[in-house]
Amino acid sequence: MKNDESTTTTLYQVASAAGVSPATVSRFLNGTAKVSDDKRRMIERVIQELNYKPNRLAQSLKMGSTRTIGVLTQALESGYFNGAMVGIEDAVKSAGYALLIMSGHWHADEEAERVELLIGRRVDGVAILTGKLSDEQILDFSRRVPIVAFGRQLAGERMQGFCLDNYAGACEAVGYLVQQGHRRIAFITGPADHADARARLAGYYDTLARHRIDADPELVVPGDFQESGGLLAVNQLLSANRRFTAIFASNDLSAYGARLALYRRNIRVPEDISIVGFDDLHSSMYTTPPLTTVRQPLYEVGVGIGRRMLSLLGHEQAPAEVPPLSLIVRESVRLV
Repeated sequence: MKNDESTTTTLYQVASAAGVSPATVSRFLNGTAKVSDDKRRMIERVIQELNYKPNRLAQSLKMGSTRTIGVLTQALESGYFNGAMVGIEDAVKSAGYALLIMSGHWHADEEAERVELLIGRRVDGVAILTGKLSDEQILDFSRRVPIVAFGRQLAGERMQGFCLDNYAGACEAVGYLVQQGHRRIAFITGPADHADARARLAGYYDTLARHRIDADPELVVPGDFQESGGLLAVNQLLSANRRFTAIFASNDLSAYGARLALYRRNIRVPEDISIVGFDDLHSSMYTTPPLTTVRQPLYEVGVGIGRRMLSLLGHEQAPAEVPPLSLIVRESVRLV
């Protein structure tokens, strides 16, 4: 007879009904000792009849592990982070780990609070997806829990960090526009305090210089990695009557906002103005026209984060390589 679902069956009740000791049931559940076939069949039958649900958290704590990895992202609604989180999950689930995900919303104080909360939940490690925490804060947290930080060049006994080559990605994007005949290329920046944004800006300037094109500082307009920032940036360029044939946006969201600003002025893409983005979000292949952009292999990044975390936790892992960026050519750029 099955146990009433409104009551909780204990390990001691299972042991009593099976005629074995609680320690024997515990060893059976944990797989830490061999149990005779007769006892195993009896325990399995009683577990089914009483509808016993082991307390996995309590079991994990006894073993010194909760089998959870904390993930600090920045905005759950952003498509940028989704691929990375799927990659992390795929990398760690085979080792029996689950994810506990929290958002920091690009505020250092909130990010620090979230990491403290994750540590308080006894996670085995924390993966940090970019953000505003300082390297010193991350180092301090790593003394309490293993940390893998994406977007940082960090290394330590309980800490690993790695970056993608944003500079090279920007060089490829601007170089492609130059190859298509563009010389007046506007650039929508990212936040000035964001390392990725600074690397992309440097790639923009250096690529123009390599092609002996004088950079016009009036074509470099501030953005914030958001659609609204791209919209405002292009409105600023058009209102000031700046002359340009192409826009390099520091990320795809900025490119979406730029596209909307052009649409509202009846400016066609790519017939009148070409656009290149950076990220290759899933939706970029469905914009009008489909967006040419620099692909960040975020799923592969997530797999790399997960494998690095497992390595810090003592699991044998093959070395995780840093995946390269690549230009995805679609239909938002024309030859001039």
